[in-house]
Amino acid sequence: MGNGDTRVRGLAARAGGWSARHRWAAVGIWVLFVVLAMGLGSAAGRVDVKDSDQLKGETHTAAKIIEDAGIDEPAGETVLIQSKDGGLKATDADFRAAVTAVVEAVEGTGKVTDVTSPYDTQTISKDGRSALVQFDMRGDAETAGERVEPVLKAVEAVQKEHGSLRIEEIGGASMMKTFDDAFGDDFKKAEYSAVPVALGILLIAFGALVAALLPVALALTAIIATMGLMGIVSHFQPMTDAANSVMLLVGLAVGVDYCLFYLRREREEREAGRDAQTALRIAAATSGRAIIVSGVTVCVAMAGMLFTGLAEFEAMGLASLMVVAVAMVGSVTVLPALLSLLGGRVEKGRIPFLGRRRRNGNGESRFWTAVLKGVLARPVISVVVAAGALLAIAAPALGMKTQNLTLDQEFGDSLPIVQTYNRVNEAFPGGSEPAEVVVRADDINAPEVRAALADFKQEAVASGASRGPVEIKLHDQQNIAFVYVPLVGGSDLDKAGASLDKLRDEVRPATLGKVDGLEAPVTGQVAGSQDFNDQLAGAVVPVFAFVVVFAFALMLLSFRSLTIAITSIVLNLLSVGAAYGILVAVFQHGWGASLVGAEGVGAIITWLPLFLFVILFGLSMDYHVFVVSRIREARLRGRTTKDAIQHGVVTTAGVVTSAAVIMVAVFAIFGTLSMQSMKQMGVGLAAAVLIDATIIRGVLLPAVMALLGERNWYLPKWLHRLPDLTHDESADAVARPVVRDDEGERLGV
Repeated sequence: MGNGDTRVRGLAARAGGWSARHRWAAVGIWVLFVVLAMGLGSAAGRVDVKDSDQLKGETHTAAKIIEDAGIDEPAGETVLIQSKDGGLKATDADFRAAVTAVVEAVEGTGKVTDVTSPYDTQTISKDGRSALVQFDMRGDAETAGERVEPVLKAVEAVQKEHGSLRIEEIGGASMMKTFDDAFGDDFKKAEYSAVPVALGILLIAFGALVAALLPVALALTAIIATMGLMGIVSHFQPMTDAANSVMLLVGLAVGVDYCLFYLRREREEREAGRDAQTALRIAAATSGRAIIVSGVTVCVAMAGMLFTGLAEFEAMGLASLMVVAVAMVGSVTVLPALLSLLGGRVEKGRIPFLGRRRRNGNGESRFWTAVLKGVLARPVISVVVAAGALLAIAAPALGMKTQNLTLDQEFGDSLPIVQTYNRVNEAFPGGSEPAEVVVRADDINAPEVRAALADFKQEAVASGASRGPVEIKLHDQQNIAFVYVPLVGGSDLDKAGASLDKLRDEVRPATLGKVDGLEAPVTGQVAGSQDFNDQLAGAVVPVFAFVVVFAFALMLLSFRSLTIAITSIVLNLLSVGAAYGILVAVFQHGWGASLVGAEGVGAIITWLPLFLFVILFGLSMDYHVFVVSRIREARLRGRTTKDAIQHGVVTTAGVVTSAAVIMVAVFAIFGTLSMQSMKQMGVGLAAAVLIDATIIRGVLLPAVMALLGERNWYLPKWLHRLPDLTHDESADAVARPVVRDDEGERLGV
C-alpha cells in the first residue's frame, strides 16, 4: 500500500521540524543553554594569555625567565627636561635646579621608587640641552596608570616654575592613563552603538518591530552564551580582550545574518500563499541548510587562526569559531520555534512607510532584476568590466608595506604625550623603547659573569648598536640581571631592527656568549615586534592553504560541483584582494586618507592582512552559499540555468543587501575610532563586505555562472564517490507529500 507523508530531508530541515513541533521545549533548551553557559563561565572565570605565552622565540624565553623568577617589573617613567630655545644647558644652574626640583617633587608623592638623576646616570643628550630623570612606579605595573596622576601633577607644578625649560613626563604608566582617558571608551562606544545600528537597519528591511528584534535577540543571546563558553575554554586556551572584541563583532554580524536569511525566506513563502507550517518547513530545508553550510565554512576559516602559533590570534580564532557555531545552532533550532510561536504576530509593530518593499509579485528585487537583465544579456562584458575593476582596485596591494605602527603613526600628533615621545627619541634615540637583555646565570655575581656584563655594556656602544647609556639592574636573589640598551634608530623601526640584529648576532655571542650556562635572551618593544613579524610571516602560507583547501572541500561536498567550488574560491580571493588594495591606497599611499582621519600613516599594521583574510573569507561564504543555494534550488525545480541564476540572485538580493548594510555599518563604526589600527580594520572589513555583496554577488557571480551554463554543475566521475552532503532544496519537494510504493520506492512529488 502507498503511504503519503510530508518529509523534509537534511539536518537543518529535521532540526527545524522538531523545533516547530516542540516549540516551548526548543525555546526552553536554548534559554537554559545560554544561562548555564554564562553561569558556568562566570564561575570558572576567564584566564588571560600570560606575557610569556604571547610570542615564541627570544621574547617568550625572556618573559618565561622573569615569570619563573617571580620578578614583577615595575612601570618605568621618565621626565624629559629640555631647553626650549636651546639657551640653557644641563650644566647651567637653572637647569640643575629644575632637575633637583623634579627629583624632589616625584619623590614627595610617595608613589615612586628608584629615582635617578641624569647627572648620576649620564642620561644627558649629546648637545647637552636635554636630560632625563628616571624612576619606577610603586605597585603592580598593570594598574600603574591608575596611580600615576599625583606624579603627573607634581611634574606639571615644576614646569610652571621653570618657563624656559620643557618639563614633560612619559612612560608606561603615564601613556596607559593618557590612552585610557582619550580612547578607553572608544571600544565600548563602538560595541554599544553596533546593536542600535543593526536594529535600525533591520527595521527598514522588515518594516516591523518584532521581525527586526528577532535577529538582534538571537545574535545577543549567542554572544552572551559564547562569553560564558570563553570563560570555560580559557582554562585550556587562554583568552584576550582583543578576542572578546572580535567575538562581539563576528557574533553580531553572523547572528543577525543567519536569522535574517531564515526569517526572510519564511516570510517570502507565506507571501507566496503557503500556510505558516509549510512556509516554516521550506525555510528550514532551504535557508536552514544554507546557514549550516555557511556556518561550517566560516568556522573552518576562523580555525585557520589556530595555525599561527600566536596566542592573540589563537584566542581570536577560537572565540570567533565558537560564536559562529552557537549562532548557527540557534538559527536552525530556536528560531523555527519562535517563528512557530509568533505566527502572524511576527509582523507586529509595523513601521509606517517601511512596510512596502520595492519588489515585484514574485518577491524579487526590482533594482536587481534590472541589473541582472543587463548582466545576463552581456555576461562577457560584465565579467571583463567587473573583474577588471576589482583587479585595478586590488593592484595597490602588490606594494603593501606592513609594520607595527609607532606611537605617532597609531595616534597621530593629537596627544601631547606623542610629541613628548618624539622629543625623547630625537634627543635620546631608542631611549624611550630600549632593548632589554634578561641575563640568567648560576651566580649573577660570579667574576666571569660580571666581566661579561661589563664587556657587553661596552661593546653594545662600540659596535654602533647603541649610543648609550646602557643600564644594568641586578636581582641578586634570583641570579638575574636586566640590561637596558637604547637602540640606534629610535622610533625608526627599520634602523632599530638593524641595531637589534647587531646586538643579538654580534655583540651578545662575543661577550655574554662566552660564559657557560648563561642565558641572555633579548626582549623589549622592538624585539617583540620583530619576533611577532617573523612568526606571523611563517604562519601566512599554512593559514592561507588551510582555509582555502578546506573551504574548497566543503563547497565541493555541499554542492557536488567542482565548478562551483573553484569559482567560490576565486571570487572570494578577488574580494579579499580588493580589500587589500583599498587598505594600501588609503592608509599607505594616503589616497582619500583625510576622509577617515588617517593622514601620514604610511603602512598597514602587521597583523591585519592575515586577520582580514580569515575573517573576510569566512564572511564572504555567507553570501556565496546563500545565493548559490537559491540558484541550485531553482535549477532543481526545472528552471534553465540562466533562469535559475536570475531567480536566485534577485530573490536573495534584498536579504543579502540588508545583511551587507548591517555588516558595513557595524564595521564602519570601528573605522571611526581614534586608533589607526582600528581604523584600518574597520575600513578594510567594511569595504570588502560592500564589494562582496554588490560587485561580486550582483554582477560577477551571475555573469560567470551564465557563461559556464550547464558546466556549473560539473562533477568528474572519479569524484562521484565523495560523500554527498547535498539535499533536495526544492520548495516543492518540501511542501508536497512524498508518495512511495509498498517497497518504499519514490513514485512522485
